[in-house]
Amino acid sequence: MMSTLFERPLVPVYYHSDFDTAKAVVDACYRGGVRVFEFTNRGEQALEVFSELVAKNTYSDLLLGIGTIGDPQTAEKFIEAGARFVVQPFTTASVGKVCIEAGIPWIPGTLTPTEIHSALQMGASCVKIFPGNVVGPSYVKALRGPMPDVKIMVTGGVEPTAASLKEWFSAGVNAVGLGSQLFKNQPDQIASILEECFTHI
Repeated sequence: MMSTLFERPLVPVYYHSDFDTAKAVVDACYRGGVRVFEFTNRGEQALEVFSELVAKNTYSDLLLGIGTIGDPQTAEKFIEAGARFVVQPFTTASVGKVCIEAGIPWIPGTLTPTEIHSALQMGASCVKIFPGNVVGPSYVKALRGPMPDVKIMVTGGVEPTAASLKEWFSAGVNAVGLGSQLFKNQPDQIASILEECFTHI
């Protein structure tokens, strides 16, 4: 999963309570070149919709994972439903333990160098800098001095534009999460936007 993430490093971060709507967005993202998709646990229907997305995923090379996970019990439920990776907005050691025992990547949310180091010591496959819009690309560039080899994904503040992507990737990120700025568009537009975005990374 991690090699796929770094080869196709644009990750849609999305939730919808309606399966058909969610499936249309997943299909559009796949057409646009996405191979790693983060569905978020942000509503009562999240587990139900995610389970159906996994069950009806006809793309053998599309990795569906779950984000916004806060506790190990919820992580276990989504892993049982077929999550290929787990993303957190913060770092919870017990969630990391569940992921490691299940043999899937754990991407916890971090911000400071100490948080990043601690997450890596706990077994994180990659760390998520969140919220990216608060610190900006210059922060990631500064982190690269003492932490040149850490795998970093940034979520929040990344826009699906050539300028934004070039700024973040030039600063040293390995992957980015794309959210509301991408999904204000219709599915056909999403596919076209993503296809264009992949040419700028």
